[in-house]
Amino acid sequence: MDTLMDTQMKRSIQISLPSTGEEEWQACREPLMSGWLTQGPKVAAFEKAFAEHHRVKHALATSNCTTGLHLILAAMGIGPGDEVIVPAFTWVATANVVLYCGATPVFADVDRATNNIDPADLARRVTPRTRAVIVVHLFGLCADMDAIRAVLPSHVKIVEDAACAAGASYKGALAGGLGDAAAFSFHPRKSITTGEGGMVTTNDDEIAETANMLRNHGASVSEEQRHKGPRPYLLPEFNLLGFNYRMTDLQGAVGLVQMGKLEKFIAERQQWADYFRRELAGIDWLRMPSQPVGGQHAWQAFVTYVDPAKAPMPRNDIMERLQASGIATRPGTHAVHMLGYYKEKFGLAATDYPGAQDCDTHTMAIPLHNRMNEEDYAHVVNCLKQIAG
Repeated sequence: MDTLMDTQMKRSIQISLPSTGEEEWQACREPLMSGWLTQGPKVAAFEKAFAEHHRVKHALATSNCTTGLHLILAAMGIGPGDEVIVPAFTWVATANVVLYCGATPVFADVDRATNNIDPADLARRVTPRTRAVIVVHLFGLCADMDAIRAVLPSHVKIVEDAACAAGASYKGALAGGLGDAAAFSFHPRKSITTGEGGMVTTNDDEIAETANMLRNHGASVSEEQRHKGPRPYLLPEFNLLGFNYRMTDLQGAVGLVQMGKLEKFIAERQQWADYFRRELAGIDWLRMPSQPVGGQHAWQAFVTYVDPAKAPMPRNDIMERLQASGIATRPGTHAVHMLGYYKEKFGLAATDYPGAQDCDTHTMAIPLHNRMNEEDYAHVVNCLKQIAG
């Protein structure tokens, strides 16, 4: 008979798993049976639900968050000669979209306590060429928007990289409406998913109108509008050089179901985040993630910090020990300025952004998602306590 230790060793807890099932499966029936598979009525319904929940005027579904960010910058007219400030500790896509536009990404360091952009360092990076800043709400914690806005000239646009932040809020205001425009992700590691997929939100009518055309090759009207109009046989005007960044109606159908579960998902994650904070409080070398005051953390990930001065072993060794116990972990994300392409293209050194370098080296995400059960969470806690001694 297996011992308790054998049972625990066989346990496999993934860093993240999407919470999907019969409802999402059934939701795909209508578009499959109707034959309308590309962007259509299900996408429109998903956009409406997302906009209402996040209290914004416009929500435009896209093929993923990266294309959503690119779409926003393109709609703002950002291009060669312009600078866009991005945090040095973020997923590489945040910086990549700036290069897609022919503009220059300028890195700013991050606050080691929150992992988000440091407003003081942001202020030092602003130049006459600065057109926008991409503010990342990393891991579901909204950045300090008041402090960010206070250090920016009024003409500099604020773009929210809200990839991790569906349902998150800052001082009572929801992510997606905190800046000039925002982009969300529905990748399977996010709290709600459409497989791949993204959403652009904005309260700016001009940005919304331009982005709507750009996501559909620059067409003056959408395919749905054309097919339902009086002359569907006529092609629209194309007065802009656009992209194919549309979401499919299959994804929209799944997203609509997932949207209805968002608040429940976040509430569950908050409950287990509180459990981790309580149960792991005695490990002095493991710093817990920050929680917002007067806002809601979306808990896309539970990202800790392994204090190298106190930990019994390096972070990567701890991750290896947890992996051997069936627990998946990851670094929080990466410092973009330390990646080969950016390091070589811009002549950057790891020490140029010490906060980002520190987060890159010492953050550790442990599993927190809606497919975990009480035994899973207890196993993570017990294994960390064993390592702590």
